[in-house]
Amino acid sequence: MTTVPDAERTQPVPTFKQARSHVTSEQTRRLGGIRWGSAFFGWVAAMGMVTLLSALLTAAGAALGLVPPTVDATTLQTMGVAGAAAMLAIIFVGFYCGGYVAGRMARFAGARQGVAVWLWTLFVAVIGAVVATLSGAVTGPRLDELFRLPLNGGLMNGGVISAGAAALAVGVLVVTLLGAVFGGLAGMRYHRRIDRDLVAPPAADSPTG
Repeated sequence: MTTVPDAERTQPVPTFKQARSHVTSEQTRRLGGIRWGSAFFGWVAAMGMVTLLSALLTAAGAALGLVPPTVDATTLQTMGVAGAAAMLAIIFVGFYCGGYVAGRMARFAGARQGVAVWLWTLFVAVIGAVVATLSGAVTGPRLDELFRLPLNGGLMNGGVISAGAAALAVGVLVVTLLGAVFGGLAGMRYHRRIDRDLVAPPAADSPTG
């Protein structure tokens, strides 16, 4: 006489899709934490892309005569919005690439890896500011030199950051975070596609002819 309860005998057997989803969820639970090493290399990729794209944009602008050698107040006001938009677009693309690298390397929790790339950026920026302050190398933030835009005199006003510069700094923080998170999610989805496409269902789940 069997002692197996009726509930266990009638419990449905999970399909291959359900079993695969369960395995992925379990792997995410165990391995879904932040991978700081992957995030670091994502940050390196982001910085490299931002530098490369900034150089290409500056060279293209100079070649086409879009970036004058000197900028007066009228010209600065005219090109300020376009320059800021171009800079934010470059930063978004660069950090998207960095988040993608981190998400691909870590495989799980792409959004968390993107946030980690962003945190690496803040960490390095703080360390750089502390070192620069202690060494006396700089006296204030110079976003124009960082992104190679001819905005001298527009961001600083008597040593005090202007409202436009503050808004630009906030925009940079938001854009870098969003770009890194979206890139991390894209890098993670690559592995989910691999899991779906390369793993064939067992023969038992295949229809019989």
